Amino acid sequence: RMPLPPTERQWPTATGKAMFSVFNGLHEDETTADKDTLRLITLRSHDQYNTTIYALDDRYRGVFGRRDVLFMNDSDLQRLGLEHGDVVDLETALPGSTQRLEGITVIAYNISAGSVGAYYPEANVLVPLHYIDEESGTPSYKSVPILVKLRSKEVRAVDIA
Repeated sequence: RMPLPPTERQWPTATGKAMFSVFNGLHEDETTADKDTLRLITLRSHDQYNTTIYALDDRYRGVFGRRDVLFMNDSDLQRLGLEHGDVVDLETALPGSTQRLEGITVIAYNISAGSVGAYYPEANVLVPLHYIDEESGTPSYKSVPILVKLRSKEVRAVDIA
């Protein structure tokens, strides 16, 4: 086992104590001013290693046999007039951006209001290559402003455990 000082309650800081940083949150700008804009995070399923998908099951989130889903908070569903099982299209809400993901099924899920989640790599199409984190220079896969547009009220059966 490799030594890792925090597991031994040793903090290699000037004070010898753990140092915590508080995230001030996202700053509102032209991409988030619209009240209908949500922040997309991309995520992996249980049966996935990096971009390799071994099965269509995600026992972490109780989704089985599919990956074409959008995890959404109940309050956002109500505010946008959507319901669990609706089929929607997603659009990146950035100036000059035309990224779209069509025909994804909404799942009511315990995710923070204002945020939605979709599987990686399927949702990568919504992440513009020029939309990068200023500090790391990596694409912003955890905070893409998007709009959710209803495609069909023909509710798809979606069972989550």
